[in-house]
Amino acid sequence: MDRKRFKIAAWVTAGTLLAAVAAFSQIEDHQGQGQTIVTILPKHKGETPASVSQTDLTLKINGKKSNITRWIPLRGSEGRVEVVVLIDGGARSSLGNQMADISHFIQGLPPNAKAAIAYMENGRALMSGPLSADHAAVLRGLHLPGGGLPGVNGSPYFCLSNLAQHWPSTDRGARHEVIMVTDGVDEYNMRYDPDDPYVLAAISDSVRAEMVVYAIYWRNQGRMDSTPELADAGQNLLIQVADATGGKSYWQGYGDPVSFQSYLDDIGQRLQNQYELSFASELTGKPDVESMKLKFSRPDASIEAPQQVFVRHPSMAVE
Repeated sequence: MDRKRFKIAAWVTAGTLLAAVAAFSQIEDHQGQGQTIVTILPKHKGETPASVSQTDLTLKINGKKSNITRWIPLRGSEGRVEVVVLIDGGARSSLGNQMADISHFIQGLPPNAKAAIAYMENGRALMSGPLSADHAAVLRGLHLPGGGLPGVNGSPYFCLSNLAQHWPSTDRGARHEVIMVTDGVDEYNMRYDPDDPYVLAAISDSVRAEMVVYAIYWRNQGRMDSTPELADAGQNLLIQVADATGGKSYWQGYGDPVSFQSYLDDIGQRLQNQYELSFASELTGKPDVESMKLKFSRPDASIEAPQQVFVRHPSMAVE
């Protein structure tokens, strides 16, 4: 009789332990985390951005309040950055007038910053050379793309996805920053469609790769993209990509800008005023791209954060 009672008690204890393990496993399955790059800028041009602490921030992922687990300024040893200038293969040949500004920007990057030039061609981002801190060597790959031939590239968003999926380094501790020079028009959907599948795929790929994307509008050869309709379409799609990834889109009306210098100077300032934000958040399903909203309580600075972020399972997290 005592043995029978002992067996029953043992089974009850084992069942309780299994239930506890299952419950703990469910909790673990619902925990996600991620990281992203946030830019802090002064309210007025020329001022130095104030130092921002974690207590100045409130984070929501997918509409739910989430915990910020790390907030560090990306300077010094923490400030490693890799920059790819991605140029549309069908860009008008007058882009040659902007080569000096691009060269000046790359030469002005910090000595430890790595850079590379890539060209959009047939849906791929073709690297002219590896990412390198030898900026003079990088500039040897800077040239007019394909002579401005019409139709050399179908969709800039295919190329952006390709770059995100095949980022040319394995340094996960470095920021990944992209400057797209393109008109932003998707040849497969030549109108503004916020649900363009190729644009959405490029955003998802960029967010998963933790890329910050900047866009400079420059018209292509081979189509009437000087019309207001196509210019609006391309510019709005580029804004959509930049906002989603925490970057910025630059344009000057419907025409080409006279100079890239002010745009590239602004990007350079942003690179010097970025923070890494890490967070813990509820993971309701498989790891995926979720919406992100970061509120900022300081009146003396402005914050520019991505609208989307990749939430992964802790076992997938990359330090």
